[in-house]
Parts: sequence; structure tokens; C-alpha cells
Amino acid sequence: MLSKKEKELIAEICGKLTPVAEDIGSDALLRMFATFPGTKTYFSHLDISPRSPHLLSHGKKIVLAIAEGAKDISQLAVSLGPLQTFHAYQLRIVPTNFKILSHCMLVTIACHMGDDFTPVAHAAMDKYLSAFAAVLAEKYR
Repeated sequence: MLSKKEKELIAEICGKLTPVAEDIGSDALLRMFATFPGTKTYFSHLDISPRSPHLLSHGKKIVLAIAEGAKDISQLAVSLGPLQTFHAYQLRIVPTNFKILSHCMLVTIACHMGDDFTPVAHAAMDKYLSAFAAVLAEKYR
């Protein structure tokens, strides 16, 4: 699935994102809410306005989960197990929303990194985020 070089690129990118996890995550969520308004329904009990504490907190959790999964991509299903269960059985998130968020995350990363986000890095992150979203959606099958 991912080459050694791609895994190294993903780890490098995640290392750059972790210090700004709140900003990256909240921006990705805002992109998702703006382009797919139906995804807001899962956050109706929270203040999801730009820079709100709820949005920043959830955005940070998302980026940190992505970074944690990148530490050992071969064990992604294991490391995301609790999140799979929580999102599938307690929150009952529509599985396609994971794909939507992964795309919004990719766009946000590209905007944040600029020229440092090379086509090779883009392809590697796209593969990784697609795998991340697929693992989160596995409990729905």
C-alpha cells in the first residue's frame, strides 16, 4: 500500500502538523461544514463557529489521531479500534463523512504547507488519509 518513502513523508508531515493541530483540524472541519452542510448535524450541540473552543478541541483531536495512526501505519486498524467503535456505535456517524473529512483535511494541509506539499507528499497523504477513513468506516460493514 505505502512505500517506505511514503511512510517517512507522512511521518514528516504529521510532525509538522502536530504543533498546529488545533488550527489544521478546525480549518478542515470548517471546510467540511461549508461544503457539506449536512455534516453539521453531528455537532448541533456544540459551538462550531470559527475559533470556538469546541471546534479547536475537536480539530486537535482529529489531527492528533491522524498523527498517532501514522506512527505505525501497519497497525492502523488496531490503533483506531476505539475510535471505530465510538463513531460507529455511539455517534452513528455516516461512514461517507470520513471520506469527506479526509479530503477536507488534504486540502487544509496543502494550504498550510504550500510549496512544501509536493505532488509526492500529496499522493502519500492522500493514500494515508484514504486508509484512515476506510479503517474508521470498517465497523459499518
